Amino acid sequence: MSGRTSPRACPERTCVGCRRRSAQNDLLRVALVGNSCVPDLRGTLPGRGAYVHPVSACLESALRRRAFPRAFRATGALDTAPLERQVGASGP
Repeated sequence: MSGRTSPRACPERTCVGCRRRSAQNDLLRVALVGNSCVPDLRGTLPGRGAYVHPVSACLESALRRRAFPRAFRATGALDTAPLERQVGASGP
């Protein structure tokens, strides 16, 4: 291996629930579609994105702290039902 070759760096993002930094691959991207927070599994939805660990503890913390309206710079309440269904189906 030459000196110029280095392993590819993985981008880091901050979870809006627990505020810990993790690799982007370990987090679930959430996008705003209309007035709903929807999970962006492929990471291709347009607009701002917020990241959360796909566990119920981080999601509950983010909802309690009202982190999603702040992350999306939105006014009023957002519908988080699609996101809650995804996190409930994927883990404990």
